[in-house]
Amino acid sequence: MAEDEQRKQAIERLQAKRNLTKTAATFAAIWVLLVVIWLATGQGFFWPVFPIAGMAIALAMQAFGIWGQKPISEEAIQREMGRGGGPGPGAGG
Repeated sequence: MAEDEQRKQAIERLQAKRNLTKTAATFAAIWVLLVVIWLATGQGFFWPVFPIAGMAIALAMQAFGIWGQKPISEEAIQREMGRGGGPGPGAGG
């Protein structure tokens, strides 16, 4: 792999990590706000659990995109190209 390509991929990974940090900070602020609203409205059923859980899943998916997936290798690209078979699903024609 060329050094320019490695540099580009490294920059993309660093940007993705920064975006994750920003997303996590934003979500944490929203979670605090939701809990404050819950506290201010009588502390009945803890309804903030639902948006918090949904946002936590989104955060986990974003983190998986950074650390959980292996980069696409040249070998995988060549193997996929060798399969042929025409356009994939959803291709218009």
